[in-house]
Amino acid sequence: MVKIGVIGFGYWGPKHARNFHELPGAQLQMVADVNQERLRQVQAMYPWVTCTGNYRELLESDVEAVVVATPVSTHFQIAKEALLRGKHVLVEKPMTANLREARELVDIAEAQQRILMVGHTYQYSPAVAFLREYIQSGELGEIYYVDANRLNLGLFQPDVSALWDLAPHDLSILLWLLGENPLTVSARGAARITPPYHDVVYVEMTFPGNILAHIHVSWLDPCKVRRVTVVGSKKMVVFDDMAESEKVRIYDKAAVCTAEENHSNGWPVRYHNGNVIIPSIPNTEPLKLECQHFLDCIASGQRPDSDGRMGLRVVTILEAAARSLSNGGDRQSLWQEKPVAAGKGAR
Repeated sequence: MVKIGVIGFGYWGPKHARNFHELPGAQLQMVADVNQERLRQVQAMYPWVTCTGNYRELLESDVEAVVVATPVSTHFQIAKEALLRGKHVLVEKPMTANLREARELVDIAEAQQRILMVGHTYQYSPAVAFLREYIQSGELGEIYYVDANRLNLGLFQPDVSALWDLAPHDLSILLWLLGENPLTVSARGAARITPPYHDVVYVEMTFPGNILAHIHVSWLDPCKVRRVTVVGSKKMVVFDDMAESEKVRIYDKAAVCTAEENHSNGWPVRYHNGNVIIPSIPNTEPLKLECQHFLDCIASGQRPDSDGRMGLRVVTILEAAARSLSNGGDRQSLWQEKPVAAGKGAR
């Protein structure tokens, strides 16, 4: 039984608490939050859990693993203190508010020999796992492009832009699906409601193999959309997370242009329209699988799929995109960026 402490009981904290309470290998032992009303909610739901308004009291306790579900600006300090006290850490996304902090957390976790895991929940989605295996099988053929949309009316955040709030989901999905780091990134957007923070952002990336990826995130859209489309030379596939069932649809569609047809046909493009396949995929809650993976990694010492280095890769891309926003959408070469805070690039 791994003794679990949850720091932050706002949006993600209650979800983590519920899952660790339900998992047989964990014991929800302590919750910290500065809001006393939230702590009263904890006591009503989990009477045996110790509550505190000071997260350092939790870190001084005998909990073995800590969930950090606080505002982004606080992730680094809390996670750092937890690691230095010998705790395993699961921190919500994005891992930190800038690249310098992300690198330091990774170094501390490795020096302390503790698990540092980031809450990139979609890496544990059965639908995304199926899509990843399908891409790796070669069934889609050559990958042409990936398009991701994460839209809704709200929820506006007080300390970060939509880029830092929403895009980490799709960035982690892209990195997980393609197994490559992007070569360049550019971003454009607008800050309409709560300047200087962007509420709508368009991100474009190029990956090895001439793969184009596009992410559209917005707090200013009338429809809630959570969709990823992958287009290949042989087939196309859509992951719609808003669908209650049948989240993945495989389209046996393609546009084909061959050298032979160029010579023999006045219009060289040939269209293939086949069946739509809806695979059977388990509907297990991704967050439950994520929490179980955290426990498994603590027990075995294995590196999590969404480890600190994955969190570092996501923050690297976010910083470059933020710089592009600040510079009018110019294209940024990756992996050589200087630190830019989460709220920057939104001016």
